[in-house]
Formats: sequence, C-alpha cells, structure tokens
Amino acid sequence: MSRKRRKIQLELAFTWGAEGEARSEPMEGIELPMAESEPERTIENERMMEEVCEKKNVKQAFRRVKSNRGAPGIDGMTVDQLRGHLNENWPQIRAELLEGTWRPKPVKRVKLPKPDGGTRNIGIPTVEDRFVQQAIAQVLQKRWEPKFSDQSYGFRPRRNAHQAIRQAQKYVQEGYRVMVDIDLEKFFDQVNHDRLMARIAEETDDKRILRILRRLLQCGVMEQGLVSPTIKGTPQGGPLSPLLSNIVLDELDKELERRGHRFVRYADDCKIYVRTRRAAERVMQSVRKFIEKRLRLRVNEAKSAVGRPQERVFLGFTLTSEKRRRIAEKSIKRFRARIRHLTRRRIRVRIEQVIREVTAYLTGWIGYFGIAEARNIIRKLDEWVRHRLRAMIWHGLKTPKKRRQHLLSLGVELKLARKVGGSSVGIWPISGWYVLGTAMPPSYFDSLGLRRLLSNPMVQANRRVRTRTHGGVGGRKP
Repeated sequence: MSRKRRKIQLELAFTWGAEGEARSEPMEGIELPMAESEPERTIENERMMEEVCEKKNVKQAFRRVKSNRGAPGIDGMTVDQLRGHLNENWPQIRAELLEGTWRPKPVKRVKLPKPDGGTRNIGIPTVEDRFVQQAIAQVLQKRWEPKFSDQSYGFRPRRNAHQAIRQAQKYVQEGYRVMVDIDLEKFFDQVNHDRLMARIAEETDDKRILRILRRLLQCGVMEQGLVSPTIKGTPQGGPLSPLLSNIVLDELDKELERRGHRFVRYADDCKIYVRTRRAAERVMQSVRKFIEKRLRLRVNEAKSAVGRPQERVFLGFTLTSEKRRRIAEKSIKRFRARIRHLTRRRIRVRIEQVIREVTAYLTGWIGYFGIAEARNIIRKLDEWVRHRLRAMIWHGLKTPKKRRQHLLSLGVELKLARKVGGSSVGIWPISGWYVLGTAMPPSYFDSLGLRRLLSNPMVQANRRVRTRTHGGVGGRKP
C-alpha cells in the first residue's frame, strides 16, 4: 500500500517524560511517513507492524527496557540515554519500521561462566535494538501465548519455575516415578533460522515483520572488535530470544501431547514422567530422534538420562522418594560458595556493609528456594550463615584486648571475656562456641539487618512438614 509523506504536528509521535512515561506534545518540523489513516485497534496479521508502532505498545516497550536495565551494546548507549535518543530519532525509527527498512546493529558477545562449569554466550544488543525487539515481542506474544502448551512454564506471563516444580511433583505423586531428563546442547546457539521463520510465518502475513525478524536473527556478533555472521541461533540477551525459543520448542510440546506423555518443560529443560524404566528408555530414544531429525537440534548426551526424580535435578530441586520437594545438593553448594565469598575475611570492611550484601543475596535465594519442603535444611543454613558472620567479626578484632572489650560490651562477664578473648583457639572453632553464640544470638544479627531464611512466608507455610536432616549442611567446616 502506498504511503504519502507529509509534514505533521507530531501528535502521534511523542516525547519521553522524566519517568519514562510518554506524553503528547506537538513537535514541529519533523517529517514522518504515515498511512492515510490511523491503524485500527483490531489489526489483521498483514498489518502487524502498525500494531508494533502503536503508541500504547511502544510506551510499554520503553518502560520494560528501562526497568530491565542492562549493559550497553556496541554503540555504548546506556538505558538512561534511551529517552533522549527516542525523543530525537523515534520518527525516523518508526518510518523505517513501517517501511520494513529498519536494520539492527550487531550484538556484543559476552561469555558468562556457568555454575556447573563452562561458559554461556550472551549477546547484548544496542539499547535501540532492545527497544524494537521488545515492541515486536509484545505483539508476537499476544498471537502465540494462547497456542502454547499448558506444560510449558519458561518465559511466559503468569508462569514460573515454582509452578513447573509443583506440576512435576504432582506427576510423581500420581505414580510416574521414572524421569526422562532431556537437555538440549547449546540450544540458543543451534536454532535453525529457516524453521523458526516458517513457524512465525504461520501467524503473520506481514512481510515487514518477517523481514526485520530475519535481520535480527542474522545481524551478526561483535567479539574483540570483529563482526561474525550468525547463520543459526537466537543470541541470549535480547527481549525476543525467550519468546523465539518457546516458538521453536512448542513443536516439541505438541508432539509430546500428541503421544499422551506427562511432561514439564521450562525453556530448553524438558522432563517426561513415566511409570517404568523400560518405558523411559523407549521414550528417550523416540524423543531424541524427533528432536534431532525434525527440530534439527542436538541432545546433550552428557546431561540427558533416565533416572528417578530424586536422582535428577530440575530447576535446582529434587523430588524425593517421599514425593517431597528438596533443595538439590548442587544448589546448596552454590549457596555456601556465595556466602563464603561475601563473608570472606576482608580488611577494612564494616560488618554492616557485609550484612547488607548477604541479606540481598538471602532475600533472592529464599524467594526461590523457599517452596522446598526442607525446613530443617533451611534452619541449618540460617545457623551456618550466622556462624560465618561471627567468625568474620572475631577476625576483625585483632587483639585479645579488643576481643575482650567486645564481649564485655555484649554482656559477657569479665572472667569469661578474658578467658575467651585471650584464647589461642582458631577463629572458626571459637566462633561456634556457646559463649559467642550467646553473646551474638540471632536477635543481635536481626538488629544489624540480617534476614533470617526461616522468616520467609513460604518456609513458614511448610513448618509442619516433617523433614530429614540434609547431610553436610550444618557441619563444622567453614
């Protein structure tokens, strides 16, 4: 459809307010290609780009990009500079989007370490590209969300990992106690562009959307100053990547549903639950064949296996033979490693600062792992964190005199303060002594702002659950 260029008072375009809100303001002297009339509220698939450029959609995209923050891309522009950039350049960006001529810049590649070893490639788009990706993702999400499987929980609105864990637990409780654990090898780097674009074309006839999506997939990666082409994969780091991954793997979901399997998928982590090991081996072979032949992806043989739910980790949890949710051993080890790092014996660091850092980590950690039916484990971790902090405080008191004075200030009697303060026992053992535990009880750390893991509402909801002691959590090792 032909479009006329005409000068307008920028009533459709808008400037960006101080808090990221868009406000209508006339702006003179800006040329903007427009359709003869405003796009209708109900936009057909062949006019999807008009929906992307609607004022309401781009305002929402701006707020999301601003709230997500993130590092600058190859052009160095920060999120805080996006408002001014759009205020000056939005008419041109909008015109290029409507004409299908907008082009993204290469993404900046960053390698991040994985918790279990190795690295993960993250692609950081420019802030403008993230804004455009977000605007497109919001429109595509409306089309695809109703079509996705109920057993898919990753990167979807009103769905989360806790729901996935509870659904897996339900299958185990129903008697499906053998798990087919399928892990895709470097999934985000292996997605076939042609298959992905064919899937997206099923939901839109707007060639401009398809053209720009293809450019976003093939915009290239900059690493050490050199740009390499991308012929496959959806770089992690952009707002579109999670949605595109769900579109790719929705085909797997539909196949598993067609076969009548009980499964849970979170991103590229898929678990299928069956009754017997023999059935599990058969399912593993057939699903692997489907993934490799049909989806053109690779199964990670090292991480994929058949086993009992208590033997396999799913989203940081295991499901025990008693059908309860437990924190996986690997998750506890990562927790301890992080706390050790935060409470390492540093010079000239105030305990209040350390506790702020520890509390921030504990808040996020228990917000996720608080659904575990493992009150005893969490209680022991709580005690261990305070033990670490007592050791750090004791280490900071360099002389017997300072240690004695500190104990006296906490209400310890003089004779005992002299004995403990002058002791040559090592820092970790002495910080576990009863006298230090009494002098610096949980309430002492409460007054300093330390968060207790056991105070989390989800943990409190599980307080009546009978749990077993998790080996190696309490321990005397620092």
